Amino acid sequence: MTNTFAMTGGATGIGAAVKEKLRAEGHRVIVIDLKDADVVADLSKPQARGKALEQVADLAPEGLDGFIACAGLGPHVQPASLIDRVNFFGAVATIEAAMDLLKKKNGVVVAVGSNSSVLPGLDQNHVQALLDGDEERACELVDTLDGQNAYGGSKNALTRWVRQQAPALMKQGVRMNAVAPGMTTTPLTDRVFEDETYGQAMRDFSQMIPCGEIASPDMIADAILFLLSPASRYVCGSVLFVDGGQDALIRPDCY
Repeated sequence: MTNTFAMTGGATGIGAAVKEKLRAEGHRVIVIDLKDADVVADLSKPQARGKALEQVADLAPEGLDGFIACAGLGPHVQPASLIDRVNFFGAVATIEAAMDLLKKKNGVVVAVGSNSSVLPGLDQNHVQALLDGDEERACELVDTLDGQNAYGGSKNALTRWVRQQAPALMKQGVRMNAVAPGMTTTPLTDRVFEDETYGQAMRDFSQMIPCGEIASPDMIADAILFLLSPASRYVCGSVLFVDGGQDALIRPDCY
């Protein structure tokens, strides 16, 4: 059976792998991205988020079987507020805007978080501003912090938002979960490796992966496809770490 999915961030990296795998299975995938997309949109701009989903609705008036919020920026991006605007506010706004389409077909949502979201040292005032939905306050705060606070904080808030919203959405027929990828070979990761500020820390972090290698995008995509599939039909509000055992190594007593 052919299903219809929409996703943000499907042009490169993990998103491109998800898109390719879904299309290989015969499904239709509508991609929202800055370029090479069915719907071209800059999700750092609030007015663009709703308009992007209006275009998706025009392309799929029958509804969506799934929505993947994959678009994201890394810790090297400046100003740091752009990271908040895309990773958290862009993700939340597009998921919410897709909800009417998802309810038509009892669809599934997968949000792409990160295993960096649980690392210590995140500024909790910043995270709370994100969860409060106060975009200008969060962006004002994060521009006084470092890139890791911006990246990890935005992914922490996104994952918590997924958990907070999932039970009520399930009662409305929409199932939602998150994945927490570890280090993955993508154009975004390549740029962070080359960054003077974060490159060495990334190289050091990569040496801690129990599996002994950085993930390829298709490894993360396989987990996302599982969460989109009927095989995960009883999985709701969960966070699936796909990081080669790194989170278990760092936080063995947390689950």
